[in-house]
Amino acid sequence: MENLWRAATGQDPNPDDYKGVEFWTNPERAGWLTKQGDYIKTWRRRWFILKQGKLLWFKDPTSVSRRSSPRGVVSVGSCLTVKGAEDIVNKAFAFELSTRDSTMYFIADTEKEKEDWINSIGRSIVQHSRSVTDSEIVDYDSKSR
Repeated sequence: MENLWRAATGQDPNPDDYKGVEFWTNPERAGWLTKQGDYIKTWRRRWFILKQGKLLWFKDPTSVSRRSSPRGVVSVGSCLTVKGAEDIVNKAFAFELSTRDSTMYFIADTEKEKEDWINSIGRSIVQHSRSVTDSEIVDYDSKSR
């Protein structure tokens, strides 16, 4: 039933959104998070993978393979902030990921996992941000002194 709903509402991610990302191997971070739904605001536990500037989620780790499609994808390069959100959703270990248009809420299992996800996603935002162009990146190690 959920697959039918996702197909009818156009919630399945576009394969172009994760083209070239080998999410099934060597993720930068992977683990369980509970995510609030976009349309039906229920909380669902999903397996998340962060790789190459993409945050992808699946029903569970056994559903991740070369042939699988994620249930959702966020390009972290389009995200503006990632920060704690316990006070907003009134749940322990909650954090939010915001773009110009929307905010997604997640719940980790522990405070350490929450901080690890925030740090990993934050690093990925900086690395993949469209607001930083190649010409603005300075390699300070290669500058002559």
